[in-house]
Amino acid sequence: MSAPEDEERLLLLTQRWPRASKFLLSGCAATVAELATFPLDLTKTRLQMQGEAALARLGDSAKESAPYRGMVRTALGIIQEEGFLKLWQGVTPAIYRHVVYSGGRMVTYEHLREVVFGKSEDKHYPLWKSVIGGMMAGVIGQFLANPTDLVKVQMQMEGKRKLEGKPLRFRGVHHAFAKILAEGGIRGLWAGWIPNIQRAALVNMGDLTTYDTVKHYLVLNTPLEDNIMTHGLSSLCSGLVASILGTPADVIKSRIMNQPRDKQGRGLLYKSSTDCLIQAVQGEGFMSLYKGFLPSWLRMVNDLVGSYKAIQCDPAQHFLKKN
Repeated sequence: MSAPEDEERLLLLTQRWPRASKFLLSGCAATVAELATFPLDLTKTRLQMQGEAALARLGDSAKESAPYRGMVRTALGIIQEEGFLKLWQGVTPAIYRHVVYSGGRMVTYEHLREVVFGKSEDKHYPLWKSVIGGMMAGVIGQFLANPTDLVKVQMQMEGKRKLEGKPLRFRGVHHAFAKILAEGGIRGLWAGWIPNIQRAALVNMGDLTTYDTVKHYLVLNTPLEDNIMTHGLSSLCSGLVASILGTPADVIKSRIMNQPRDKQGRGLLYKSSTDCLIQAVQGEGFMSLYKGFLPSWLRMVNDLVGSYKAIQCDPAQHFLKKN
């Protein structure tokens, strides 16, 4: 079959099933981005767990008394103590998570934009609709992906458990899903879903509003044009605001997901998200809510590099390329 015929067939497929095509393309792009930036995510999770005050109730305070290490020292420590490839421990459920999350929120956002909100009479899609649609799509996508996020966080901590002499919880990804389901039922797979969707809503809100505001300011008040430089500066600012808003919820989410549980799947450290928040602030100080901030910000900014072309069509597409 000739090249023009291949291109025509591909075009027909994308026109016939536009949302399915966007779902698949989003999933593929998310997989590549996940593999490239996953060490930052692993480092972020390890930092979020360091110095967890609530573990003192279980007699693990001595093991958690190691000096706090920054992003670089944590990453180097993982390489030295566990091996280089352990920087990708938990990447399989992370890929599952991104396929569900990125694809689900893209399909939801497109549906909200075309069917629910619609464009104004001048064919312009206002920012407030983009923000609301982005937040709603992020919440729905994150809720659907919560089971994969749960397994990802727990597998990311398996290396640390081994170093501490604790038994490993899982033999692999599918065993993790099966064990969580057996112990906690369907509800157990959605542990930590409240701070998880809160994080998604806050990140998308801060990202969309900041990116659009900074970009318009730069174009109107500086010699910069609408190009990759403007995109990069806007992305730095939007990633910073999104991380400031979303990191506390991310810390709470990770700790609730990783906490030890009884035979019925109930958490032994925290009764709720609010309880986790109170214990963290009282036991470790307010800034404990920002553990893992730097790798989280760097990962957000890094994920924006490939989204420039999408933004040319619609600034709101910016959030669809992020994790």
